[in-house]
Amino acid sequence: QQMLNANERFEYEVSYGFFTLGWIEVELMPDTTYQGRDVYHLKTTMRSNSRVPLIGTNIVEYENFFQFNEQYPYTLLFWRDDIHDEEFKRIKIEFDRDSSVVRFFERGEQVETLDLVEPASGGDIIFYYSRMFAGRTEPYELPVYIENELGYVSAESSPETEMREYEAFDEPVETFRSDGDADINGPFGFRGRFTSWFSTSDLRVPVEAHVKVIFGNVKVRLIDYERRGENISQN
Repeated sequence: QQMLNANERFEYEVSYGFFTLGWIEVELMPDTTYQGRDVYHLKTTMRSNSRVPLIGTNIVEYENFFQFNEQYPYTLLFWRDDIHDEEFKRIKIEFDRDSSVVRFFERGEQVETLDLVEPASGGDIIFYYSRMFAGRTEPYELPVYIENELGYVSAESSPETEMREYEAFDEPVETFRSDGDADINGPFGFRGRFTSWFSTSDLRVPVEAHVKVIFGNVKVRLIDYERRGENISQN
């Protein structure tokens, strides 16, 4: 609840060596309703750097309606808008807990149905889920539904800390490190081993990740961070 009350917005730079490949913005949108239920709305926008040869202009938005129970966040509806091609709801995933199934749609046509495994996620819910384990030795495994299949993202953190520097903050930040594995076909070929860092503050802010994609290893680093909630400490 503290993370939700913070009403955060994040911007990350994605780099490959000396090249900036693009940017990722993660934002908690205003609460809304879905099928008569109050839900939270998480939006993730990926923008490519059109100045990099062979990449071109790509803008993809991921939208996630989710709820929290006493243990974890879980997805109700997840969809992808390919803004650069003007294809909205190019992919949609419905999480039907009444029937315990997950339905996949492409361009409005249903293409697959799988059994629902809790805490079922559309992918970017890991943005909240992983933070609850940062700095703890307890590992986690999150079921992720993407690309018409079920995969798992698992990781284990450590209570040891290290200082790291980020453009989003004026001073070095004390961080926890987490090492994991993604058994999914994520955006831009994201799959396999990854390492991530979280601030040691109460909100365990995700500040950096090193991940494998189609063309090699990339770094994702926080360049801007905003808390828009009321009475939220910045420490």
